[in-house]
Amino acid sequence: YRDWVVQALNEDRPYDEFVRLQLAADMIEGTEPADLAALGFVGLSPTYWKELRLAPDVIKTVVAEEWEERIDAVSRTFLGLTVACARCHDHKFDPITTQDYYALAGVFASTRLTDRFLLPAEEAERVRSAHEEVASLEAQIATLEKAKDNSDAPQKIAELRHRIDEIKTTTANYDAPQVCAVDEASVQVLPDGADATKVEYIPDLPLDLRVQVRGDPANLGRPAPRRFLQLFADGSPAPFQHGSGRRELADAIVADAAPLTARVIVNRVWRHHFGRGLVDTPSDFGAQGARPTHPDLLDDLAARFIDHGWSLKWLHRELMLSATYRQRSGNAECGVRNAESKAPNPRSSDPSNRLLWRMNRQRLDFEPWRDAMLAAAGELDARIGGPALDLNDAANRRRTLYGRIHRHELEVMLRLNDFPDPSSHSPSRDATTTPLQGLFVLNSPFVTRQAEALAARLAREHPIDADARIRRAYQLLFARPATEREVELGHSFLGADADVKTWRLYLQTLLGSNEFLFID
Repeated sequence: YRDWVVQALNEDRPYDEFVRLQLAADMIEGTEPADLAALGFVGLSPTYWKELRLAPDVIKTVVAEEWEERIDAVSRTFLGLTVACARCHDHKFDPITTQDYYALAGVFASTRLTDRFLLPAEEAERVRSAHEEVASLEAQIATLEKAKDNSDAPQKIAELRHRIDEIKTTTANYDAPQVCAVDEASVQVLPDGADATKVEYIPDLPLDLRVQVRGDPANLGRPAPRRFLQLFADGSPAPFQHGSGRRELADAIVADAAPLTARVIVNRVWRHHFGRGLVDTPSDFGAQGARPTHPDLLDDLAARFIDHGWSLKWLHRELMLSATYRQRSGNAECGVRNAESKAPNPRSSDPSNRLLWRMNRQRLDFEPWRDAMLAAAGELDARIGGPALDLNDAANRRRTLYGRIHRHELEVMLRLNDFPDPSSHSPSRDATTTPLQGLFVLNSPFVTRQAEALAARLAREHPIDADARIRRAYQLLFARPATEREVELGHSFLGADADVKTWRLYLQTLLGSNEFLFID
């Protein structure tokens, strides 16, 4: 899924198509097999343990929790609406009803998480059948290996292994990659004797839910046919007719709700570049969300974004080429200019810079901070795509984008440096400054390795001249010349004949500096 997203953004696929594929790539005619990876947006959503020795009503509650996760992720990500708040009662602040909630829940109740081969449908089915047959044969082998006093077991095992090898070699694309995705199948939670439950999926059978009063699966209200949110309809919303309704849901998000969908993604891109959004609550555009600081600007950008074919690259260029983006983050010059003109001083009238009279100073997220260390040291592996790697491995030189993320056991590097909870939707990151972050810079094998690699790079480029090494370090790390005072401090720390360890400590200090961590 990550590789598909990177490629889609690099190719500047229209954002409306980007949304549609993530919800319904398998239901859109003409979709390439590689685009099935887009279904990871839903296919990677959390699932919860279902102890089938419990009563069916308990398991139904667990299943309902999974629907809520998916509704919350889809509605907050694309629409900036907290639709999941309507699970137990009509939304307290926004015009979203429990009927709306269960109409969307029916879409996900008719959708099953599964693995899919990146192959055309017929070929994928042949490969899936081959995998199922191999799994059955391997189960037979396991049974025979456990059997005692069976003299025929070795011969039967050999025959089964031969059959497995034959299937693998004769099935074209047997080793084709699989992705986490979804398919069309409705979930059925059924009794299985006394005090036990079974969960079954019925392929290609969409399911309309009934409202669960106060969120209780045992207390059912009126039916809620699958459809889009009432607030976007002119009259009664049309029920979804095609399968689970994922395709119709995706179309509605980028058609019926297009003005809102465009504003939400424009605000997210703005926040990425300016450090804060035009709306401070990027995943809540409802009544409880923040009011936009520049509503006309947000409307204008959203309208022109749609007019330019939902092009994210156009949007990035439009923001980054603006005079607002190209301002400095310092406020000294602005204060002098305003004092001379006798105009109100913005440092007094707008100290939080909500009106953007200067650029916001921004702290790098952990990923670009780590990548910047690798790039300065000449160590960055900039290849696109590939498997996820352990970030705790100091020898890992790949971009942090390709780090392995564990939902239940987050990497130490990420946990210390404000990475959001990967098990749920995160509107933004909360920046913190803690002693542990400083200790990470001092003691991390990764930072130590980059300081050593940077020292080696400087030694290769300037084998003799220590002064040139110091100046080159400032260019690589801060993209500016070193001042004479900084060069003097560098020589004072290094001494006349600095060894490799001293150079490493000096450069590690620069890597841990605020100037390297913040963008001015």
